[in-house]
Amino acid sequence: MFASLLNFDKCAKIGEKAFEEGSLYFLEFYPTCRQINAMTINHFTVLPAIYILFIFLSCSPAKKIVLAAPVPAGDSLPLSPAPAVEKKEDEFMLQLFKTQPLLFDNILSNRSDLNVQVIYTQIDRQASGPARFTHHTFNKNRDSYFYPASTVKFPVVLLALQKLNELKIAGLDKNSTMITDAGFSGQQATFNDPNTSDGRPTIAQYIKQVLLVSDNDAFNRLYEFLGQEYINRELHKKGYGDIQVLHRLNIFLTETENRTTNPVRFFDSNNKLLHEVPLQVNRQQYAKRNDLLGAGYYSGGKLINQPMDFSKKNRMNLQDFHDILLSIIFPDKVEASQRFNITEEDRRFVLQYMSEYPGESTYPFYDKNEYHDAYVKMILFGNEKGTPPPAIRIFNKTGTAYGQLTETAYIIDFDKNIEFIVAATIDCNTDKIYNDDQYAYESIGYPFLKNLGRLLYQYELNRPGKIKPDLSGMKFTYD
Repeated sequence: MFASLLNFDKCAKIGEKAFEEGSLYFLEFYPTCRQINAMTINHFTVLPAIYILFIFLSCSPAKKIVLAAPVPAGDSLPLSPAPAVEKKEDEFMLQLFKTQPLLFDNILSNRSDLNVQVIYTQIDRQASGPARFTHHTFNKNRDSYFYPASTVKFPVVLLALQKLNELKIAGLDKNSTMITDAGFSGQQATFNDPNTSDGRPTIAQYIKQVLLVSDNDAFNRLYEFLGQEYINRELHKKGYGDIQVLHRLNIFLTETENRTTNPVRFFDSNNKLLHEVPLQVNRQQYAKRNDLLGAGYYSGGKLINQPMDFSKKNRMNLQDFHDILLSIIFPDKVEASQRFNITEEDRRFVLQYMSEYPGESTYPFYDKNEYHDAYVKMILFGNEKGTPPPAIRIFNKTGTAYGQLTETAYIIDFDKNIEFIVAATIDCNTDKIYNDDQYAYESIGYPFLKNLGRLLYQYELNRPGKIKPDLSGMKFTYD
């Protein structure tokens, strides 16, 4: 222990240098720091509290990554939060958070108010047989509604590929030309796509846009191809009974307009008609909900002093989001009934564009000034701009709306042989008023997700007893 303490000064200087060169490169900092952190994280009760605090203030580069203290006016949290009710399943994550009090005490004290939920999955490869998973959760609550925002795009992407596979029409695939017509009020026709090399809209291109930059229009076209009834029926059949995908995104339509989806036609490269999808109307009725959030909301420029009703909006809890990602990364680890009926080629297509950076894409092309490489990679990088370390790849999907930040990610480091899954959500609407654009993303949400990812990364660096994983199957040749 004393030998390790002698390295504190060297470790602190290295950490300072890593921070000055850009916090995106924190993962390459001095190995001794990892050893000292391991003493603290792996043996929570061995060191006195004063030593634990001293270690992280002196050694960890995360000492520069703080949750924006003091919190700016308007983003302040309750001064006297109600005592949190500790759950046995939370104990591991709770102790891990407590190793870095400057970063997480605010979150721990206000976990209920912020509706913070975390699922962390450790992956242990076996000498023979499938990988073994250990799941740790924090404050997880299936019944605590949060608006899922763009996270619902992920299962819709998978269902679009499944539907094509089920149709079994010769010549029809994800690269076939897809023409979206308009046949009902509120519908938008789409005959071309300027983001492709030849201007043809395709399922493949829409999926790329969803996974690379979370494009809303691309999601809407997939939603219309599938139809609302198919989306919900298939997700419920797979065991995700709480999910409801009820509307398009970033466009206001009535419930009837969202139940009604566009006619769609598919053509081959010679403009031969391959398949037609008629106008679809979902007449199914789903379980009534009572998802009321906040203390008020703005509507038509006026403040309405009552909770906002989300009962007709999309819904997907964190556990289901986590499990859907797991079913794509490790399809053999879920029941056959939970898997999406897609080919291995399509699965790898999804994985490639989940992990590809916008700047690596040729079609569609994205300007790096607007879509930097760490764009929509909130866990590990928050809202930082720049290029992540080359050895790291993040297979993820995020969602941001109404003050809620949500992400599920499979994170790997090819050099360090690290892999883990984390799902997290946090409510940044601290004033509990919706549609006022006063959300604490910058001071609370982004820092929390970044710090959470880095805390888990550091823990994985030192977690004992791991068999080196073969990650070669997760390497892709990007555009």
